[in-house]
Amino acid sequence: MRKSYYLFNPGRLSRKDNTLKFTPLDEDGNEGTPKYIPIESVDNLYTFGSLDANSAMYNFLGKEQVSVHFFDYYEHYTGSFMPKDYLLAGKMLIAQSEAYSNKKKRKQIAQKLVDGAAFNMLKNLRYYNNRDKDTLTQIERIEALMLRIPFAEDIETLMGIEGNIRMSYYAAFNVIINDFEMGNRSKQPPGNEVNAMVSFVNSMCYTLSLDMIYHTQLNPTISFLHQPGERRYSLALDIAEIFKPLLADRLIFSLLNRKQVQQTDFDNRLNSCLLKDSGRKTVVKAWDEKLNETIKHRSLGRSVSYKHLVKLECYKLSKHILGIEEYKPFRAWW
Repeated sequence: MRKSYYLFNPGRLSRKDNTLKFTPLDEDGNEGTPKYIPIESVDNLYTFGSLDANSAMYNFLGKEQVSVHFFDYYEHYTGSFMPKDYLLAGKMLIAQSEAYSNKKKRKQIAQKLVDGAAFNMLKNLRYYNNRDKDTLTQIERIEALMLRIPFAEDIETLMGIEGNIRMSYYAAFNVIINDFEMGNRSKQPPGNEVNAMVSFVNSMCYTLSLDMIYHTQLNPTISFLHQPGERRYSLALDIAEIFKPLLADRLIFSLLNRKQVQQTDFDNRLNSCLLKDSGRKTVVKAWDEKLNETIKHRSLGRSVSYKHLVKLECYKLSKHILGIEEYKPFRAWW
């Protein structure tokens, strides 16, 4: 079974027969002990330090359908190397473009995305409200905002509603999370520990969505809620909205409240806060474990992993675009 590999140290990636060879480098350029990774075990690579690799290396990765995701010094996702699409389908591309170009069709899909994301946020808030965390104010605020979703006249209005929903949702983080304060959402760079966690785990959710889209016939650059832009896989942003409350936020609450990630795992600098290597390693380990957990799927009647749920969402959207079945966004039922 293929899996994700996380490269935290700067280093050089090269090919050794059919194996990846990663040689870590210290600040002076001295080589450490190389690590060998069988290519057939690699699903994708996450690189948090500088990576030295040549075009032959990327040709090899592309041939083996291994994607590489890059993060900058501030732990922000900066881009991906994606192998050549292997599920190209002209019919899907035309239908997806038409769904985007038709204002009514695009708005209907965008409304479902916002509604699904808001529902999953409410699910989290109600869970904690039933466990002596008073999130009733945020629940009522989001419920009121959700009533406006069907009446949004355009995407800009819908984005405004979505922004207000998320702002109300984030206001509850101070109630849910013990020992840490979130305050206002800050990204570039994150201003405190909770914001650092949110930025980092949201990036992981985005790259997961991008990977799952890659394994379908959907084009990742044609989105419905977020505005498509140059060199931006905006459909991954759309899909991630649905799953951030379920995958990213629940993981943050759990890691901080169980003290698996603590104050010493953060590097506080002037006007910024970042996870140290120790914190990042704890988060990605918990993230991988979460994605491999399974639940009994109501419709399919069998157990599926959280990771597979994201791919199923892409399939549902594909069927909607092709006119096969109306899209219903994923709603957590537990």
